[in-house]
Amino acid sequence: MTETTEVERKRELPDDGSSITRLLSELGYLTEAPVTEEDTYYSRLDVDYLETVECLRVRRRGDFAEITYKPASNGTTHREDDMVSKVETNAILAGAAQAISAERLLLNIGMRELVRVVKTRVTHRHPEIPGVSVSIDTVAGAGVFVETEVIRATPDGAAELVEEIEKALGTVGHPTVSLPYRDLVLRQTER
Repeated sequence: MTETTEVERKRELPDDGSSITRLLSELGYLTEAPVTEEDTYYSRLDVDYLETVECLRVRRRGDFAEITYKPASNGTTHREDDMVSKVETNAILAGAAQAISAERLLLNIGMRELVRVVKTRVTHRHPEIPGVSVSIDTVAGAGVFVETEVIRATPDGAAELVEEIEKALGTVGHPTVSLPYRDLVLRQTER
């Protein structure tokens, strides 16, 4: 199990993100192969994780699977400028088949399934800036987004680095997204 601090901001894109992808390449970022992630989100019966903006999910990606928990949002974790900084706890599972057992376990202990989110992500990393990623996410039923993320042991300087990268990419003018993908997909399914 690992704990890190993740500082991120999402912005909605009006297109498929190809112009940002070209700029990332020009700036020296390396593009990873696209991956499709299927996330199943859960909540407790006595606490609504949609209201507290907590996250408990089981993620599948190829042969990889993990369980992730992010604590409730508050004024410290979620700033007015839609920058999010939370300690993330991840438990890596033995493989994708373990995701089925993890989901069954969560249901058996009284968690309720909220929604499944299917996202195709193309991640870009700069070889000289560790812990930084810029991802173009195409989320089924929600749209296309750019997520700039800094992962470190502590959040010191991470928000400033996110802002610096967004300025370099010209994404500052795109609307920020304060809701998790989970909530965006739920809104579409409720219509």
